[in-house]
Amino acid sequence: MTPRTIAELDAAVADCRACPRLVEWRERVAAEKRAAFRDETYWGRAVPGFGPSDARLLIVGLAPAAHGANRTGRMFTGDRSGDVLYAALYAVGLANQPTATHIDDGLRLRGVRITAPVHCAPPDNKPTPDERDNCRTWLDAELRLLAPTLRSVVVLGAFGWQALLPCLADAGWEIPKPRPKFGHGAHIELAGGAAPLHLFGSYHVSQQNTFTGRLTPAMIEQVLRDAAAAASL
Repeated sequence: MTPRTIAELDAAVADCRACPRLVEWRERVAAEKRAAFRDETYWGRAVPGFGPSDARLLIVGLAPAAHGANRTGRMFTGDRSGDVLYAALYAVGLANQPTATHIDDGLRLRGVRITAPVHCAPPDNKPTPDERDNCRTWLDAELRLLAPTLRSVVVLGAFGWQALLPCLADAGWEIPKPRPKFGHGAHIELAGGAAPLHLFGSYHVSQQNTFTGRLTPAMIEQVLRDAAAAASL
């Protein structure tokens, strides 16, 4: 069944078992757990997007973290990457609080939805091309449902950038040729679709980037601020 609403989409994503390797891994992690979370019940399923169904700005990551969203059931919640992302969203006025610890912590996003091209935690944070392609149906559906209001997208990392561009093309936006290259601070305005779309690139909020200073809070905040302005938020 084709999801007719964001709520239907989120429910369908959570029930997805299309990729045997990812299903085995996410469930094994949920059973074995990390020592720090041994008393918690892990989500252990595919993780749907998070945010309002009429979002004007979409943030596209990579995949859930094994002991982050795979544990909490909400994108970027309960891990170091989420600590950076939600603090930045709060700093620029797009979230009601700077922290995301669990699914019932009261966090609300303003005009922003967060998703990923792969909805299950992958081993070593590296989904295969086949797994990315299997999951594409969900990203296609999400873009279709958000299209009436969507005006801006921030892509965190090259994996998400490469996965998203074909989906945007199929959704009716015109992708320049040659294809735009990913880079931090990249900004392209795409014609077509329900309305022109502003596409922004940012380094991923991974520890590899934030701990080394390759991505600073000021850098991600500036991209989010620019994307919010382009979306009239």
